[in-house]
Amino acid sequence: MSAKTLRAVLFDLDGTLIDSAPDLAGAGNEMRVVRGLAPYPLAHFRPMVGSGARGMVGCALAVGPQDDGFAELRDEFLQRYEARMTQDTHVFPDMLHVLDVLDARALPWGIVTNKATRFSDPLVRALGLVPRAATLVCGDTTPHAKPHPEPLFEAARRLGIDAADCVYVGDDLRDVQAGRAAGMTTVAVQWGYLGAGEAIESWGADHLVQTPAELLKLLRMA
Repeated sequence: MSAKTLRAVLFDLDGTLIDSAPDLAGAGNEMRVVRGLAPYPLAHFRPMVGSGARGMVGCALAVGPQDDGFAELRDEFLQRYEARMTQDTHVFPDMLHVLDVLDARALPWGIVTNKATRFSDPLVRALGLVPRAATLVCGDTTPHAKPHPEPLFEAARRLGIDAADCVYVGDDLRDVQAGRAAGMTTVAVQWGYLGAGEAIESWGADHLVQTPAELLKLLRMA
């Protein structure tokens, strides 16, 4: 990766920059407990965190969009999550070091997530990232969400740089699809939630990294 053409690094949020699984799983388990069901361990929910409310409701109660009452359950989940979303969520510790290095090198970085502004903005603020992030593009910022490239184009526009001069780092197939469609260099991280779909090696990312330290080496900043 050429340092000469790298002008910004963009990150997915959940599973890439922050570990939000404990609060998402917590909301799912609250739904189980109020229905007289035993809570599940975090490991039950963790792989499907990237699937959002649909995935969490499915993990918690084995109910999907095709089932009667799903919309009400989804809304209940979102309300429960909103009430507790900063309780146990944190930036991955080693990713804090990555952000420190980017800041020290004066390389802008931003966040592009499919999480709605209703959740993303207060969460990112609570984690102390708003003063540092050069931009925050949420799932409802543009008319399209990932895997459509428009959120990534919007982030590049806000930064005043060409999309081709950005790296996009994520833990989901949609991240890679959006990044490639936007003409960005794509990095898939193996510490994320990954889900139950295709193996990460088949996503077509330009680079795979196992740790944040490897990401810094890839960016030629380690």
